[in-house]
Amino acid sequence: MSFAKLDAGLVQSDNVAAILDRALDAGEGLLRLTPTWVPRSFLHPGRRIRLNPSHLYAFGADRGGIDERWFASTTEAANDGRVWHEGLSMCLFEGDKFLLRDAVSEAGKRLVGAAIYSKYERWPVYSKFFDNMGPIPHHMHQSFEDAALVGQEGKPESYYFPPQYNNVDNNFCYTFMGLEPGTTKEQLRKCLEDWNKGDNGILDLSKAYRLKRGTGWLIPPGVLHAPGSLCTYEPQWGSDVFGMFQSIVEGRYVPWDLLVKDMPEDKHHDLDFIVGQLDWEKNVDTHFKDANYIEPIVDAEKSGNGYTDRWIVYGTIEGQQLFSAKELTLEPGAKCTLQDPGASGWITVQGKGRMGKLALQTPAMIDFGQNTEDEVFISHEAATRGVEIENTGSEPLVGLRYFGPNCHANLPANGAWQTHR
Repeated sequence: MSFAKLDAGLVQSDNVAAILDRALDAGEGLLRLTPTWVPRSFLHPGRRIRLNPSHLYAFGADRGGIDERWFASTTEAANDGRVWHEGLSMCLFEGDKFLLRDAVSEAGKRLVGAAIYSKYERWPVYSKFFDNMGPIPHHMHQSFEDAALVGQEGKPESYYFPPQYNNVDNNFCYTFMGLEPGTTKEQLRKCLEDWNKGDNGILDLSKAYRLKRGTGWLIPPGVLHAPGSLCTYEPQWGSDVFGMFQSIVEGRYVPWDLLVKDMPEDKHHDLDFIVGQLDWEKNVDTHFKDANYIEPIVDAEKSGNGYTDRWIVYGTIEGQQLFSAKELTLEPGAKCTLQDPGASGWITVQGKGRMGKLALQTPAMIDFGQNTEDEVFISHEAATRGVEIENTGSEPLVGLRYFGPNCHANLPANGAWQTHR
């Protein structure tokens, strides 16, 4: 079976200016995005992200099954054997495609706002659906300081479990997070020493939390976590660094290379250095759930008759507002003007309608290479001006959108759900 190339007919970066201007004018600041699929060689796809089941191995069986769809991404996926554009979102206009990354380079202030573009010169965040049949290895993402040792950026991230993409639990609806209070570095070091003896026993040092649809978590860098089998919406920093600390998962061996891939080469067997990349205090926090768990909070100022806007990712990581996300629901026949202080990446998860002049339609099944009408990049200029959204269907229209750093002056604080129940 042959598949359409995702980059077929792609407009090259030096020719993007003209088509971008036409697309922004026609869409009044909105850009249609096409599905961005990412495989992982060491994971087992959960089959809930609407990709045609017969297309799960469209990149080749040697690359692994497709278990992720990335949204509004200008970040490359750090996969061995990757295609050149893996992880990069593409804009679609009048049948032609161009990279969102090239669009931001061409018109950064219009697309992501002057504050973000002047500081980062890119869209520094992305989100994705992460969908697996079972758990993945207990792992961490490096801090900004540690990632810089190999020329990368750190990766704080967040989770939200959309009910619309979780009709089944799959095999293990729990996520191990952090380490049991009282765990010592010597105990963890012993797990690394035992890597080739089979299961290195790291989960014996951790605690599993049951995953609940419609809730989420913050995951600071340096914190161990082994995501469970709910399909997860993940706003995060624009990096793909990680280190796997678990040697066997569901009988599958995890190569040592996946532990040290984003560490200096001369430290690949320095166990003290490897353990030292963990944020120990956050891992053994006796109030881990209080610090990191999230439940949605209604934004009353942005809600009205027939529509409700909810915070689904909020709070800061080490005092910084790096990303956030909201869920907008419109009842049948309802419409509203969506006005935000900054750009966002939007994915429709239920129903149909329109955003400005662009149609919105939640797909039942997507062929690899097929274009859809569920994803939009809302530019800074469109977001701040306001965009009309209307539900033209017979069921609720629901969309998730995520934002870049320092976007909101009214972002709820960590743990705010406890006083908004």
